[in-house]
Amino acid sequence: MSALENGLSRPSMGALTFFAERLGLPAERFIGNAPAVWSRLDADLALASRRWEAAALAYETLLAASTGPAQRAELLLGRAQALAGLDAGPEAAAAARQAAQLFEGLGRKDMVVPSRYWLAWGEYQQGNFVEARAQFEWVLEQVRSGVHGDPDFELRVVMALARTAARVGEDAIAVSYLEEIDALDERLDDHARATYYNSLACAHREAGDFEAAIRAGVAAIALYHAAESDLEMGALEDDLAASYLALGDAAKAAELADDSHLRFERLGDDKYLAKVLDTQARIALARQQHEEGKRLAREALKLAERTSNALAQIDALVTLARAEIAVGRTDAASDLYERAAAATRKAAARGRMREVLAEWAELLAKTGEHQRAFELMREAVRDQ
Repeated sequence: MSALENGLSRPSMGALTFFAERLGLPAERFIGNAPAVWSRLDADLALASRRWEAAALAYETLLAASTGPAQRAELLLGRAQALAGLDAGPEAAAAARQAAQLFEGLGRKDMVVPSRYWLAWGEYQQGNFVEARAQFEWVLEQVRSGVHGDPDFELRVVMALARTAARVGEDAIAVSYLEEIDALDERLDDHARATYYNSLACAHREAGDFEAAIRAGVAAIALYHAAESDLEMGALEDDLAASYLALGDAAKAAELADDSHLRFERLGDDKYLAKVLDTQARIALARQQHEEGKRLAREALKLAERTSNALAQIDALVTLARAEIAVGRTDAASDLYERAAAATRKAAARGRMREVLAEWAELLAKTGEHQRAFELMREAVRDQ
């Protein structure tokens, strides 16, 4: 007690709680507004370290107690990013749209820009690529006019535009974006350093040193944001690999896919790795390496199921179906398309639904099942 009274030591949270109970007062009485500050920082840290579920829940809890449009707008923006990380496209778009409207009303155009960036990602995840592209192009225009000052943000928007172009089949345009991003140097392992600061922040928090916790937490967030560019570069390499494959350059596609694979292995991100494995499987099929393609696609499917990556699961099932068609096993391919269609319905992935149903219908028509093929095409048109 004497050491505490004379400022020679800091109380732990356990000790602070003990004294508070003895005095019949809440612990918050002795640490001012630190818990409230930490709660927001905790949410931001969860977001920056890509703990999407924890971040989404934290922002939802904070929103329930929020007051004022500025605070709500910030929390909605964080929640939109977390939901996008969970591939919850409709919810992410809704939260980002609300944030953009609130920031617009506050005259905060600098914050409207990132809000519409995450709105675009929400649309992208729903398969609304035309709307996503329009939003990304607006964001890029604002960034290049100096509205948003983050030096890495322009690069991230260009990456997003490249991915969107690849998804709508504009492969030459997607590849052309390489000219803008090819000079990106390999970054230091900011993710590992960020994880260290995150752990340090938690340790300071448990020791009751909220000032040190906040300093370490802010440092972690900055490093996580820097590391995020590395993740997005890996995703872009994978999408560009698909574009080169569509253009008939399997060698360049394999080079990019291998780079993406190594990058996600280094980051420890199995969710993205599932998609890269599927790209590598498709490259193997293009090279007539059917058994290797099936092996990679099965590995992608297993990883997609384990990480709840619905879109990668659909892609892997379609790739396996194409592999079975290549070796003449049409019945097995039809079963796989049926599983892929069920997965798209469950994920409400409208863009992928049309593609899956069209491929499945084409297979059924070739095998003489014309009535069933017609029903699938009618469903595909109705879903547009």
